[in-house]
Amino acid sequence: MTIYFCIMFFIIGTIFGSFYNVVGYRLPKGESLLSPGSHCPNCNHRLSPLELIPIFSWLLQHGKCKNCKGKIALFYPIFEASCGFLFMLCYLVFGLSLELIIALTFTSMIIIVVLTDYYYMIIPDEVLIFFIIALIVEIYLIFGLKTLGLSLLHAILAFGVMFLLKIFGDKMFKREAMGGGDVKLMFVFGLVLGAPMTVVSIFLASILGLPISLILMHKKRGEEIPFGPYLSLGALIVFFLQLDLDTLISLLTFY
Repeated sequence: MTIYFCIMFFIIGTIFGSFYNVVGYRLPKGESLLSPGSHCPNCNHRLSPLELIPIFSWLLQHGKCKNCKGKIALFYPIFEASCGFLFMLCYLVFGLSLELIIALTFTSMIIIVVLTDYYYMIIPDEVLIFFIIALIVEIYLIFGLKTLGLSLLHAILAFGVMFLLKIFGDKMFKREAMGGGDVKLMFVFGLVLGAPMTVVSIFLASILGLPISLILMHKKRGEEIPFGPYLSLGALIVFFLQLDLDTLISLLTFY
């Protein structure tokens, strides 16, 4: 049964991933998510249902538009497969539990955030507000009012820490060190991960992002580097490893 559910969640993840790509690309531009329908960016050919099957359509068409034969970026099947993998990972870590709902919601938000920050270097408030409301409702229904209150406290603390880091960075570099969206994102991280683990995710993001950012800055001097994808990766590591403060202290004490 585990293999069956892994396959199912992978397929579901690729389907949602295809939609999230539309959200990430269109929402920051103020475009409708429904109209016009998915189409080829080269010839505006409207894609048929057979051309919209995640991963397989790209493979069957050999990475080319059925109409104009223009190349379809490899990014699309890789992204859809990555979403499928993340959904499958949610199932493997949390099983068929109520916590799985929170895991899928949190992971979905991160996927969209990575896309919008990658495409436009912005984390839309609409995305954050939607997922904050969804997560608050889920936490309340699954864990109760007391846990929700504690989660909101952690969210405020995490937001406060990131806000202070932003102020420090802005003064240190005499320019905006990070965007407001990154700061607001920490509220959601605090809601799900807790304040201490959110700080750990920021630390991980800095470690992961520093060498890559230095390389990109060297190649593209003066160009800003989005920090949201690194923050998201750090959060996913903490989330899927289910790290907590006690576990982290035990690991540090052991070494």
